[in-house]
Amino acid sequence: MIETLLQPFQFAFMNNAFLMMAIVAVPTSLLSCYLVLKGWSLMGDAISHAVLPGVVVAYLINIPLIIGAFCAGMICALLTGFLSENSRVKQDTVMGIVFSGMFGLGIVLYTKVTTDVHLDHILFGNMLGVGPDQLWTAGLIAAFVAVVMIAKRADFMLHSFDPVQAQAVGLWVGWLHYGMLAMISLTIVATLSAVGIILSIGLLIAPGAIAYLLTKRFDMMLVIAVCVTLVSGFLGVYVSFYIDSAPAPTIILILTAIFIVAFVRANQTARLAKN
Repeated sequence: MIETLLQPFQFAFMNNAFLMMAIVAVPTSLLSCYLVLKGWSLMGDAISHAVLPGVVVAYLINIPLIIGAFCAGMICALLTGFLSENSRVKQDTVMGIVFSGMFGLGIVLYTKVTTDVHLDHILFGNMLGVGPDQLWTAGLIAAFVAVVMIAKRADFMLHSFDPVQAQAVGLWVGWLHYGMLAMISLTIVATLSAVGIILSIGLLIAPGAIAYLLTKRFDMMLVIAVCVTLVSGFLGVYVSFYIDSAPAPTIILILTAIFIVAFVRANQTARLAKN
């Protein structure tokens, strides 16, 4: 019985998957809290889809794929901000147009290029195929993003709640705004090899949404989000080994189930408080 339960840990590719999930859990969880509070969930979705043309172009000119992904993510973020500020179209509409256009461009470019890179690995990730290079890249990016987000958490929190007040007290609102966008792009790059473009949005939204339902304290919200992601990541990778499924979508399904439980609990608590 014990040997059966410990069987996943006997394989190097499973241990790498566990390690990769532990690495990306921290930055995605921290960012998800700010994205939920700021109402930027669609921004994470937009950037995650927009990195595809950057990945294809990077392959064509023979540079690291993460460079192309990061540049494309930042172009999407900056273009969205420019169009929102210089038109009457609302930001969510602009984001939908920009990310769908860039994602479509990426698909067209990919179909015209002969490459050994599998599209499904770019879209859905390949957590069971990550190697030392991907682990080191994700680890360095995750460490940088986590340090910045924790060190500047008070500034980012004020900017998320009240940008006008943040500017009034002397904070560099522009730096915080585009710094947040850069952190999102970097984090998506870190998760690219693990969960892919499409499923990375789940890690950037679900942990923060779950934590938001469970606590009203922001510091505790950060802690809960990280813990939820770590537990969901471990269970998702572990369970996927026995049910023969891909780890990334299994993790997202577990996060979704936890969100439903948290939602029901929050509603019950609110009803009891009224009574």
